[in-house]
Amino acid sequence: MSEAASQSTISPDRIRNIAIIAHVDHGKTTLVDQMLKQAGSFRDNQVVEERAMDSMDQERERGITIKAKNTSVKWGDSIINIVDTPGHADFGGEVERVMKMVDGVLLVVDAYEGPQAQTRFVLKKALAHGLTPIVFVNKIDRPNAEPLLVHDKVLELFLDLDANEEQFGAPFLYGSAKNGITGHTPDTDATDMIALFETIMTAIPAPDADPDGSFKMLVSNIDWSDYVGRIAIGKILSGSVTVGQNVWRLMPGAKPQRVKISKVFEYTALATSETLSGGAGHIVGISGFEDVEIGETIAADGDSEPVPFVEIDPPTVMMSFSVNDGPYAGTEGNRVTSREIRDRLIREGRTNVSIKVEETDSAGEFKVSARGAMQVAVVVEEMRREGFEVLVSRPTVIKREINGKMHEPFETLYLEVPDEAVGGCMQSMANRKGVVDSMSTRNGRTTIEATVPTRGLIGFEFELLNLTSGEGIMSHLFKEYRPDSGDIRTRHTGTLVSMEKGEAMTYSLGNIETRGKLFVGPGDLVYEGMIIGENPRTDDLPVNPTKAKHVTNHRASGSDKTVALTPPLKFSLERAIEYIAPDELVEATPKNIRLRKRILDSNERKRMAKKG
Repeated sequence: MSEAASQSTISPDRIRNIAIIAHVDHGKTTLVDQMLKQAGSFRDNQVVEERAMDSMDQERERGITIKAKNTSVKWGDSIINIVDTPGHADFGGEVERVMKMVDGVLLVVDAYEGPQAQTRFVLKKALAHGLTPIVFVNKIDRPNAEPLLVHDKVLELFLDLDANEEQFGAPFLYGSAKNGITGHTPDTDATDMIALFETIMTAIPAPDADPDGSFKMLVSNIDWSDYVGRIAIGKILSGSVTVGQNVWRLMPGAKPQRVKISKVFEYTALATSETLSGGAGHIVGISGFEDVEIGETIAADGDSEPVPFVEIDPPTVMMSFSVNDGPYAGTEGNRVTSREIRDRLIREGRTNVSIKVEETDSAGEFKVSARGAMQVAVVVEEMRREGFEVLVSRPTVIKREINGKMHEPFETLYLEVPDEAVGGCMQSMANRKGVVDSMSTRNGRTTIEATVPTRGLIGFEFELLNLTSGEGIMSHLFKEYRPDSGDIRTRHTGTLVSMEKGEAMTYSLGNIETRGKLFVGPGDLVYEGMIIGENPRTDDLPVNPTKAKHVTNHRASGSDKTVALTPPLKFSLERAIEYIAPDELVEATPKNIRLRKRILDSNERKRMAKKG
């Protein structure tokens, strides 16, 4: 039997299942990297990239974790299963669903920044599930680090979140994930992370799993393989599972379905390996299902009760996806039909429990609900890289009728800005119907906590970057539904809209630039109804960017190449989605991100405007 197969024989009392949770950029993924290295998961001569667990291209490019991923390390004669979770609020659903797979959490907190918005969110979820925490105060070598102050702030957070006595007594560790050191005191002289491994083994309970019972597992995550299809991932709650075994899919409100296990997988270091079986307490992947869903129970007994699944915080924003109907449709991508878009979105909805996909009455248009624009932008970016062309709308909030009145979602907004930028930020929040709840100043920076309608946060992050010269930090968490707060304007400029199709010319752009800020440069393809820039007024201004300088006896048209243009503003996908107005769309293709009007024909737009 292989080493992978032999791990299934390890008893639950020698297993520890732990999730790494933190606010974005507090060092979770770096910590996992070091745990893998120091547990001997890699050869001495093996080259391992930083952020090794971030396997998605977008994760590496953005520097954040998007998908929850699991691995394991051997520590002595024991196994520590580790789940690395996202730290951005938009991907909170990834965090919530893995709580059923683990028995404890390792909370990573920056030694300078202390607990932040997402810290509160992930810790609240963990404590509510009764999980045992360990606190790791990271980056103690950072300038101005205050680990003891952070220690007190974490305890205050524990009290605020109604931690029980055992949870409040969580052990604290201090160190630097980057340097691979942890100790029990801020002035530790440790040179390794042995203290962390030992604390996990002593403080985190073994999984409550019955080796002698009938097989049962809750599907907490979904993976995909081109060879075996969908892989259901979860912790085995009782019994064991073997290749070839007949089991039952248990779904609330549906008749049990019998299936045969074709493969069993284990997760070690950065590898997924096949094994013959999986035992109680282990986190495994199993295949043999065509359409297994997150939240289902897989059991040997068809009469078993399904395991309750965690409720995910509801989506608060909705965006529409539709077929690209622009003049250049089909010239840059190879997946352009409504059927292809539909199938791709439905597949995304099956593996991502925090988004919801719905078909609409309009042919080729689909509604996608999510926790935030970034979450949807990640999906769109993945689709672009897969060859899709798609039109995406501006996010709109999902409102509810409560006691006969319309209510909208509100968020708790956390800001950290330079002291000199406080005035501008306060004005911007007021314009967005935000109300400041508290303020504090420390080391030349001001921390603001405010309550803001979710609508008011659309596009705010980019405004914050301008107000603070790129030094502002924001995060937000869903708070509650409140009565509609009235009209909110998040964009105070108009657009420059092309009247013609063709290639943008330097001569024309030079003239247009005097009227506003350009989004395109010479040689870019444009079309009627495409937004090519911004003007300082609030209305739309039609322009012709394709007009070239006429040839005369005195000067050739080529002389317009001497016109000095300001480099055009190029939008990221997220920025584009949050910038556009309700009557505008983002055209996303493998090669370009374009902004356009919903209705391209100017005369038709005028007629629709008159109709109201």
